[in-house]
Amino acid sequence: MTLRVLFIGGTGQISFDCVHESVRAGYATFVFNRGNSNDGLPPQTHFLTGDIENEGAYGALGDERFDVVCQFRAFTPQDIERDLAVFGGQCGQYVFISSASAYQKPQRRYLITEDVPLENPYWEYSRLKAAAEDVLKAQSSLRYTIVRPSHTVRTAMVTALSERQLAAFRMLEGRPIIVPGDGNGLWTVTRSQDFAVPFARLFGNDRAYGEAYHLTRDTAFLWNEIYRATGRALGVEPDLVHVPSDTLIKYRPDWRGPLFGDKMASVVFDNSKIRSVVGDFGCARELDVVLAGPLRFFENHRAAMEKTRDRELDAVFDRIAADQRALGSL
Repeated sequence: MTLRVLFIGGTGQISFDCVHESVRAGYATFVFNRGNSNDGLPPQTHFLTGDIENEGAYGALGDERFDVVCQFRAFTPQDIERDLAVFGGQCGQYVFISSASAYQKPQRRYLITEDVPLENPYWEYSRLKAAAEDVLKAQSSLRYTIVRPSHTVRTAMVTALSERQLAAFRMLEGRPIIVPGDGNGLWTVTRSQDFAVPFARLFGNDRAYGEAYHLTRDTAFLWNEIYRATGRALGVEPDLVHVPSDTLIKYRPDWRGPLFGDKMASVVFDNSKIRSVVGDFGCARELDVVLAGPLRFFENHRAAMEKTRDRELDAVFDRIAADQRALGSL
């Protein structure tokens, strides 16, 4: 029997390619969202238009009795409690997208496995994801699988301070790029299309019920490598300015969570657990290949991005670089 798979979301950095993979796998694939950005999804997709905040429209999804519900838009324990009311006893498998950032910080080990505690004192986003997992684990009305992605990319450039495509503009203009620390920290970046293949193999897989997995590539890249590979693709040598993270948060306190709670940690993920359930899977090995999608998206949408460029953040970066360089060099 063909599985009926519902995606809550379906157009994000991770979920877009997962929808494509679900269709390729032959599943009857449904997407529930507001319908504003569905361009590029497979024509075989069944679109259900509605707002997750609309109690009536969202509540009606439970009556459809999907075999698999992939929840990409839940971020808090309250979101899970809402879904328990909607889908509890009404679907075969609920797949919750959590976050690998929820793992213990500061990290106590270099290689991360699923038995690492979920303890992140720095970032509320990560704590809420962990608390949402706890709600799922404590109930019995909804059969679940938890998936913890790390940094998964499709169209957004890989940067340490969430500047994304702004980094490309700055590189092309010869303006400094701020890199936290000395740039030699390891960062795991996984293409969404590589993530999607093993993710879809979890659907209807009874060995995955009641389990949590991270799903990433097995190796990591240095931040300096990531920025230089981005510059190489753009045909420039980026001007990298290295700044301690505890200095950076004095300029932007909102960077504390993503930096101290995630990007300062040099970690590599052991994907043995998910491989034991879905089989082997591959990820692009070359950094240039990993970054190709975001760079292509930048070139195709450069004019539109220029119009919405964050000039305030531009100014912050310029000020940080000037202050750091005023200290002189060894």
